[in-house]
Amino acid sequence: MSTHAKRERLLLADLLEAQGPDSPTLCGGWNTRDLAAHVVVRERRADAAGGILIKQLAQRLERVQAEFAEKPYEELIQLIRTGPPRFSPFSLKQIDEAANAVEFYVHTEDVRRAQPDWTPRELDPVFQDALWARLERMARMMGRKSPTGLVLRRPDGRTVVAHKGAPVVTVTGEPNELLMFAYGRQETADVELEGDKEAIARVRDTKQLGI
Repeated sequence: MSTHAKRERLLLADLLEAQGPDSPTLCGGWNTRDLAAHVVVRERRADAAGGILIKQLAQRLERVQAEFAEKPYEELIQLIRTGPPRFSPFSLKQIDEAANAVEFYVHTEDVRRAQPDWTPRELDPVFQDALWARLERMARMMGRKSPTGLVLRRPDGRTVVAHKGAPVVTVTGEPNELLMFAYGRQETADVELEGDKEAIARVRDTKQLGI
């Protein structure tokens, strides 16, 4: 049975292929070639991918990613499409689903929403619930840099506290849109913010809440 991560992987690969190597993305300063290189390095070069979270390894990550960006674009797309090598933790279905369903969804939207003619993508309820489950687990980490208290709320009223504090800003939207907001893609996220006007302005100015 196809997992959400596998489906989103193939969607991302197809979209990157269709857009070509020089299209813009929502990842600051990255075009589609840069994004493809990032995805490949994250899965295939654990010695460098640690730089995503560890500052001391950031320069190594940049160097390795730049090297991969020099590869033929078609090769990068094929590496994404075929998935990680057997020795990679991402080759395990459970880890792939936990680590990549959100990753690939967000990066697919990074490409889609950077295009001037993009249209909203309707997700099935099962995938929305899976994204919400991930968001519940990740919320505190994602919201740790919020300048105010931050609550994420689904339209049905389910909520998760991303950051404790006052005043509180409540962000309402479908799970996929809340994810895009929390990942700093606020300009394209279809959400509503409630709270003190000044607090809302401060949250909107925080381009990346925690990732």
